[in-house]
Amino acid sequence: MSDPKQKVEPEASATEAIRIEAADWILKQRMATNWTEQDQQALAAWQALSTAHLLAYLRLEAAWKQTDRLAALRGPMRSPPTQARFSWHLIGRISTVLAFVAVAGVVGLNYLPGSHERIFSTGVGGHQRVTLADGSLVELNTNTALRLAADGSTRTAYLDKGEAYFRITHDAAHPFVVIAGSHRIIDVGTAFVVRREPKQLSVALLEGGARFDTPADRSSQAIELKPGDEVVATAGKVIRRSEPLSSLTSELGWRRGNLIFNGATLAEAAAQFNRYNTTKLIIADPDTARLKINGTFAATNARAFIDATQIVLGLKLQNRNSDIVISK
Repeated sequence: MSDPKQKVEPEASATEAIRIEAADWILKQRMATNWTEQDQQALAAWQALSTAHLLAYLRLEAAWKQTDRLAALRGPMRSPPTQARFSWHLIGRISTVLAFVAVAGVVGLNYLPGSHERIFSTGVGGHQRVTLADGSLVELNTNTALRLAADGSTRTAYLDKGEAYFRITHDAAHPFVVIAGSHRIIDVGTAFVVRREPKQLSVALLEGGARFDTPADRSSQAIELKPGDEVVATAGKVIRRSEPLSSLTSELGWRRGNLIFNGATLAEAAAQFNRYNTTKLIIADPDTARLKINGTFAATNARAFIDATQIVLGLKLQNRNSDIVISK
């Protein structure tokens, strides 16, 4: 298994091809007399295809801004160029910037002016708090991998797996964006939770406002979220529902190291404990799985939960290798 803290770069030829595509987008933007919403959506869709696409674009954009600053130091041009000269001027600039990015890209985003990327991860049962320079807070739940990047104008978090809580200090000039697979959450000054599983993504809004969209899917529409809203996205399907804020808050018991169950089935409770513990709980049969349980338990103390099932529900336990089977 690969180390989640290790950055894996595409092969050199693929990286060069992506840089050229990013340059095409920059050139199109700079030469466009009317950059439309459709153009922006197409760019967003290309960026959403892979992390490599987005990083290539951010690197090139940052390098472009750096060349702008260098050009400003040289003073104004004596006469404005014609449209043809302007086009060739831009193409020349793109070539220069591409060469700059080709070198800077070897050492990564960290070394571009005003840009950096930080990688955070937790193991099974782990919990980590990250406080950003602007006062924003990110909390990583069990078995989570998250990357934070900034390019001077946008703050971006990539949730590669697991679950994270975000309390974001809103800054209209520097939007905060969470990217999880093909989906994107854009902050409007808010607190929310994002959980990414292999076949499902869920987003729950606790405070403020946020926008959920899927840039690569042009047929989908952005969803404006309000407190209590939860979005669940699976392959080809996005469902929006409203939940009591008290229910969403209780699901955040993991921030205090707890799991809170209010009428949860034994199957649901076991699935939650299995996220936080290497010893897995197995429910033996459907009748046992449907039994209900209430209570607050330490997330990493499955033994206390197992004892409760024996005392309250009169269930039996059986050790099976490193797992525990629960039955009537």
